[in-house]
Amino acid sequence: MEANITKVEPKDAWSLYPTDILFQTPFWSEVKLQLGWKTFAFNIEYPGAKGDILILARHLGKGVSAAYVQQGPENGPQPEEYGPFLENLSEALLKYIGKDLAFIRYDLPWPSQYAGNGKEPALYSDGSIRPEPRLQEVRMNYGTRSWNLRKAPVDITVADALVIDLTQSEEEILANMKSKVRYNIRLARRKGVDVAFCGIDELPAFYDLYCQTSERNRFDTCTYNHFSALYTALASSPDSSEVHFLLAKHQKEVLAGAIITISGQMATYLFGASSNQNRNMMAPYAVQWTGIRLAREKGCLIYDMGAVAPYANPEHPFFGMHRFKTGFGGNIIHRGGTWDYPLINEEYLEFRNAEMLGKV
Repeated sequence: MEANITKVEPKDAWSLYPTDILFQTPFWSEVKLQLGWKTFAFNIEYPGAKGDILILARHLGKGVSAAYVQQGPENGPQPEEYGPFLENLSEALLKYIGKDLAFIRYDLPWPSQYAGNGKEPALYSDGSIRPEPRLQEVRMNYGTRSWNLRKAPVDITVADALVIDLTQSEEEILANMKSKVRYNIRLARRKGVDVAFCGIDELPAFYDLYCQTSERNRFDTCTYNHFSALYTALASSPDSSEVHFLLAKHQKEVLAGAIITISGQMATYLFGASSNQNRNMMAPYAVQWTGIRLAREKGCLIYDMGAVAPYANPEHPFFGMHRFKTGFGGNIIHRGGTWDYPLINEEYLEFRNAEMLGKV
C-alpha cells in the first residue's frame, strides 16, 4: 500500500486536518518546540483515504537522531495492511527528514490487531492480551519487503486506555459508575472539597503534588518545563486546543489536581496528581467528576482518562490506575502500541538496549 506524502512548509504548517488527537495538533507541535524538539508535518494520501502526520525529532548523540510519531497517523489501513503501510511510509519520510535517522517510532492510534473486533480480547498463555513481541513482529511484518518493523520496548503514550462516552447525560454517566465512586464523589463534596479552575500561577503547587505522586507510585517525573510549556504554547498555537488546570482544595490545602486538554471533540486527562495527606477527603474523585462535566459542557464526545491495565490483572504495573479509572464506567480501548522502523541498526540497538535498562 503506497503512501504519497507532501511536506508542509513552515508557513503552511497549520493547514493540518482538524483532529481529536491531541498529539497530532499544531498545539502539540508548539509544546514540543518549547521543549527543544524539531517538528515536521506532512500530508498523506493512500488508496481510499487521506490525512496528515505530525512528526517530532530529537538528537540521540553521536550524530544521529530519532523521529517520533505520537498517536499517528490518525487514519490507517486495515489491520492486515499495518506493516506494509508503515514500511512504505517510513521509506517515503526518510528522504525528507534526513539521513541521520537511527529509527522512526510510531505510537499507533489504530485498533490493536489483537483487540477482538470490539469483543473482549482473548488471553494468551501468559495472561496477556497480546502475544510476546517476537510473535507480534511476525504478524506486523507479514507482507513487508524488508521485515524491518520492531515492537518497541515501551509504549510512548498508552496502548490501553479508559474512555468515557460523553454523549450520555450526566445521570447516565453517574449510573454507569461503580457505587463506591459515586459515594466518593458525594463524600468529597460533603467534606468541603472544592475544585477550582486555576492559572499558571498555581502550577508550582500542582508540580509539588506531581512529585509526591511520582515518589509514591514509583514512576519517573517530567521536569517542570513540561507543564509550563503547555501554557507557553497556547500563546503561539493557531489551533483551537484548550488546556484546563484543575485543583481540588480543602480550605487552603491543595489535595489533588489534573491537567485536561481539549482537541476537537475529545478531552484528554493528560496529567494528574494527589497529595500524600488527607487522602480520606477523596479529592481525586471530585477532580475527575469536574473534568467529565467540563468536557461535556465543551461539547466533547469522549473523555480519555489514559492508561490502564488491559484487564483487571493485579500483577500489571497499571493495575492501580485500572482500578481507579474503571470505577468511573466507560470502556477500555486497545490501540496498536508503539513500533520502531530501524534505519541505522547499530545506533538503534544501542538506544534500544539502554531503553530496556531504563537509562534513556
